[in-house]
Amino acid sequence: MRKLSWDEINRPSPEDVQNFPKHPVRTVVHNVRSIHNVGSIIRSSDGARVEHVHLTGYTGTPEHNDLHKTALGAQDAVSWSHHEAPLPLLRSLRDEGYTIAALELTDHSSPTDQVSAELYPLCLVVGNEVHGVSDEIIDLADCAFALPQYGTKISLNVGVAYGIAIYDLIRQARTHFGPPGAQ
Repeated sequence: MRKLSWDEINRPSPEDVQNFPKHPVRTVVHNVRSIHNVGSIIRSSDGARVEHVHLTGYTGTPEHNDLHKTALGAQDAVSWSHHEAPLPLLRSLRDEGYTIAALELTDHSSPTDQVSAELYPLCLVVGNEVHGVSDEIIDLADCAFALPQYGTKISLNVGVAYGIAIYDLIRQARTHFGPPGAQ
């Protein structure tokens, strides 16, 4: 085994990726205060080929230069938008057929690796680093997902948690529907 050199890795351009078919998942990032977490979420969203990233509340946007330190160019490949208020956006996405899912510990959270086909298309909502997903979004959500925790901590960094969750959700989507564009 040997590590591939940078030149041996097949990487599509951001322009090409924008035109690729996407997995049936959108993301809402609400009131995430660290621009580095936002950059990490955008980078994971690119790798997972999500449809769109909605940045809401005071969440920073790709115009912020510090985001580029963690997004590493993914901000040029991922479709994104900013919205002041999350609830009208989430209601609109629900009207379009998306299941609204909070990534949060609730009394009814399910694991992200056991998602049924009926929940797609899906909109995953992540929240603030300290307070998590807001109660008003939890009240609106159709379901909640949580990651198992085996140590003393009951949470992970929002960017790390998102990365784990989005790949579980994409694996489930690919199990149900195949790769994007195969339907």
